Amino acid sequence: MKKRVLFLCTHNSCRSQMAEALLRFRCGDVYDAYSAGTEISHVNPWAIRVMAERGVDLSGQVSEHLSKYVGQQFDAVVTTCDSAHQACPVFPGAKTLIHHSFRDPSGTTGSDEEILEVFRQVRDEIDAWIQETFAAHSIPERSES
Repeated sequence: MKKRVLFLCTHNSCRSQMAEALLRFRCGDVYDAYSAGTEISHVNPWAIRVMAERGVDLSGQVSEHLSKYVGQQFDAVVTTCDSAHQACPVFPGAKTLIHHSFRDPSGTTGSDEEILEVFRQVRDEIDAWIQETFAAHSIPERSES
């Protein structure tokens, strides 16, 4: 039976979407990954673009509110930003709560290449963290970083 992991951020538009897709891409045989936000938005087109560069398609994903998952059981709930961590310091149904704050690329301004570079950096940070944290196929104990 696969382990269930829910990634949370504020708008469910970038960081949690990328984390969900990367966990599914890297370890989908072991984990079922989901994502949601404390508010509903849309999947950021820059996130879709940089994930496509890695062969991961976000174009069909939608932003969902965390209320959809309240009452469900998860092996881990991961907050990917400080705002979501403050809004959800406890998530009913989670065996383990993990907090790892990634910077928010959605407010980046500049040329297209400058914006892409920031989104790529965040994608790569999330990818490295996903591989380090979940590749052993065990859920780490409660952690904050």
